[in-house]
Amino acid sequence: MRILLVEDHERVVVAVSGALKQAAHAVVASSGVASALAASAEAHFDLAIIDVGLPDGSGFDLCRALRRAGQDLPILLLTARNQVGDRVSGLDAGADDYLGKPFATAELLARVRALGRRGPRWTESVRRFGGIAVDRDRRVVTSGVEALAFTPREFDIVAHLAWAEGRVVTRDDLLESIWGDVSESAGASLEVLLTRIRRKLSRAGAADAIRTVRNVGYAWALARSKPR
Repeated sequence: MRILLVEDHERVVVAVSGALKQAAHAVVASSGVASALAASAEAHFDLAIIDVGLPDGSGFDLCRALRRAGQDLPILLLTARNQVGDRVSGLDAGADDYLGKPFATAELLARVRALGRRGPRWTESVRRFGGIAVDRDRRVVTSGVEALAFTPREFDIVAHLAWAEGRVVTRDDLLESIWGDVSESAGASLEVLLTRIRRKLSRAGAADAIRTVRNVGYAWALARSKPR
């Protein structure tokens, strides 16, 4: 998984990053609220690990800001504050789990595995982009009242990109999330399916729905409609 680690103590960053990388995760470290929000706006992450005490705000503030921005990734809070009230505050702010300091590396990795299996929160079942609607519960993409003929894997690609909502999803992240494999054959399948998806969306009047970012990945380019 690609993990955003938000922690301002260098010793903790080194220890946690090292453990996560040894477990085959990619880690991007940030030291505060502002830099974490900037990082999350520029790239896709599968999980965030956030310290409550940050120099330019609290982890609670960051959780709320990520949720307001439509970020559905699982969030694990780290903190030396281990009172019930603090845990409740973290969960109310949008966190999915809470780990008190000091903690064992094995427990941290177990929490990460559990949250990774849970996947995105998907707080909304339907997102609309003009005439295009992506319905995750029904697993269907519609143009007006007409359902587009997407295969299950084609739908997974569309939903993953649509819920990233403009953020660039790297090619490897897309392959890992949908295929569980970043092999050459999986990559070739992705290219074929993207061609088919674009053709179907083009027929529905959304020719530029998916933007290719050369040598990086893909982004959903349709503007999200305001709630009715």
